[in-house]
Amino acid sequence: MVHRNVPVPDAYQYFPLNEPQIGTVLHSKDTEKAPILFRPITINNVEFKNRIFVSPMCQYSSDNGHATDWHLVHIGGFASRGVGAICMEATAVLPEGRISPEDAGLWQDSQIEPLKRIVDFSHAQGTRIGVQLAHAGRKGSTHAPWVQKKGGHGLPHTAMDNEGGWPSNVYGPSELSFSDHFYPNPKELSEEGLLEIENAFVSSIERCKKAGYDFIEIHGAHGYLLHSFLSPLSNVRKDQYGGQSLENRMRFFIRLVARCREAWVGKPLFVRISAAEWADGPERTDEGVWRQWGIEQSTILVGKLKDIGVDLIDCSAGGNWVHQNIPIGPGYQVPYAEALKKAHPDIVVGAVGLITEPLQAESYLKNGQADVVFLARELMRNPHWPLLAAQKLQINVKPANQYERAWF
Repeated sequence: MVHRNVPVPDAYQYFPLNEPQIGTVLHSKDTEKAPILFRPITINNVEFKNRIFVSPMCQYSSDNGHATDWHLVHIGGFASRGVGAICMEATAVLPEGRISPEDAGLWQDSQIEPLKRIVDFSHAQGTRIGVQLAHAGRKGSTHAPWVQKKGGHGLPHTAMDNEGGWPSNVYGPSELSFSDHFYPNPKELSEEGLLEIENAFVSSIERCKKAGYDFIEIHGAHGYLLHSFLSPLSNVRKDQYGGQSLENRMRFFIRLVARCREAWVGKPLFVRISAAEWADGPERTDEGVWRQWGIEQSTILVGKLKDIGVDLIDCSAGGNWVHQNIPIGPGYQVPYAEALKKAHPDIVVGAVGLITEPLQAESYLKNGQADVVFLARELMRNPHWPLLAAQKLQINVKPANQYERAWF
């Protein structure tokens, strides 16, 4: 009898084959009685081995938009430790769509190959991987967080031309800065500018296909371009894309996502939204005047996204109002996911926001508040979280072959 360390078929390098896949229930007969967190889920004909998804996490470590070996190690660590899916960081569709000069990008073909290496590695570990396509809008041309800290709390966050920034080429729905002192002053986008951005998203999707991604997420949250069009706090346009009319404020968002859906055929399309802005006062007045973006409008938006074929709503909140007051606590954003899931039970909903404990994560799925959970900082602190979660939930889950002796 021949005993071999079997390789992953058709991988670009030698990698030992994991059977079953990392992060799956060790004995298939136990899958049906396993915690929901470790049951597979199929989204648009793509099966994800469990429901622990990695949120996009900006690393501010790209070289003119190109991924580096930092990203390979960062993402590869999650791929080899049992998560069900990884969504790579906000990746700009245009140079001026970056948040910082060191943000990731997919606006040119040379950016495909370093991403493809990361995708191929993830696939060799049996892990689904996608990317969040984004445009920073009025929050672009700013310093990385640790650079901001070095500058002190009172200094602007704007990256100037001699610092790799583009402060005179920042755009938004209106000429309203996110913060007059700290952020650039944006120019109002023209109809031509909107079309250029739509086309850039579509072009980036073609590059996603070449990189081999399993899914794409469109970034419509946290005060970046798409979110800023939705909100009456940031969009005071007088044309068909703004004003008090909810239909007008949603117009560009929905049109762009529809084009992305047309371009990304047969694979899952996610959209991240901010379901509320944490601004003072109600979402709208007793007289029916919209004051800020909130769950009532988000519920309407999600219905329209569902109609155009979006498969998953990644439900976050905040980021568009500089004076936001967030009551942070465990699972503080989950009630928004729950509200959207209740209103639209036939769309997959992901919950985020200080989800740190396995029993906590499992309870959200068990109670029907969400279908998957997205983790970010907890996975930064502990990339082995999926395997530790399995222990706490008393289920045997497959570690990587190379790490088995640490778990069994």
